[in-house]
Amino acid sequence: MTTDTDLNQQSCDVCAGGGVVMTRAEAEEKMPQLHGDWVLDDNTSSLTREMKFKGFAKAVYHANIAAFLGDKEGHHPDVQFGWGYCRVIFTSHELGGLSPNDFICAAKFDALVG
Repeated sequence: MTTDTDLNQQSCDVCAGGGVVMTRAEAEEKMPQLHGDWVLDDNTSSLTREMKFKGFAKAVYHANIAAFLGDKEGHHPDVQFGWGYCRVIFTSHELGGLSPNDFICAAKFDALVG
């Protein structure tokens, strides 16, 4: 994983339906700045990181971190978790795809959980 302090230090812009969806090339350019577990979906509409654990408590802990970060940044991920896993999915719902906000939040999540 290559860290990019600029991305991690940025704040999310308010979407409110405005903005432009990132192209695949733009999204792929930012991927090296994130933890290697992040995956772009096939149509470049979401960014997903799934983590595996030996138990439930760590999954809940990571889900709570994602929720806290979403509230702090005003950009909320979809979070799925259960015994042994937590999946965090960033997308800019109002835009119907990825925006820089998704990468900012993913980088901040990485900084919090490694």
